[in-house]
Amino acid sequence: MKPIRLYCTLATAVACAASVGVSAQAPAPGSVGPVPLTIIHARTIFVSNGGSDRDLFPGVFNGGVELPHLFTGDQYRPYTEFYAALKATDDYQLVSDPSQADLVLEIRLTAPNGAFNGPISASLPKLRLVIYDTKSHFALWTINSSVEGAIMQKNQDKNLDEALTEVLREFLSIAGKAPAPTP
Repeated sequence: MKPIRLYCTLATAVACAASVGVSAQAPAPGSVGPVPLTIIHARTIFVSNGGSDRDLFPGVFNGGVELPHLFTGDQYRPYTEFYAALKATDDYQLVSDPSQADLVLEIRLTAPNGAFNGPISASLPKLRLVIYDTKSHFALWTINSSVEGAIMQKNQDKNLDEALTEVLREFLSIAGKAPAPTP
């Protein structure tokens, strides 16, 4: 009986030690796992326009009939505003050729389950920023931000601007840069 008791005691001790080791390695709630060094050390960036889903901006479709839209401006608005905001931070040199960049940032505005479902979309549009390593072409990080719905057009546009600011803030935060000032 002694060997069985010793085995049970040893197994219990090993299980307890293993559980302490596992809990010591678990990240603290709300903390971010390791950020790829490529993001932290990047100095040059190419901003890529991932596009916007149809019907989010004014346009003539379906035989000349203009369909309802959620935002003012044009389909390039998310790209243009993100590019200008990133440039204004002076944290990076923005280049016009992806082969000259340390990172490629692709900004895209999507509308899951259809672009327009009335003044407040049933499924909120989302901004998605994907950070690519130019050497390996692997996606290193993805940042998503929902655009809150609104009834009035000016509030819908303001919510898009706030979501763009949040995406930029989060990018700068994971890159170890000072976050963009709050508007």
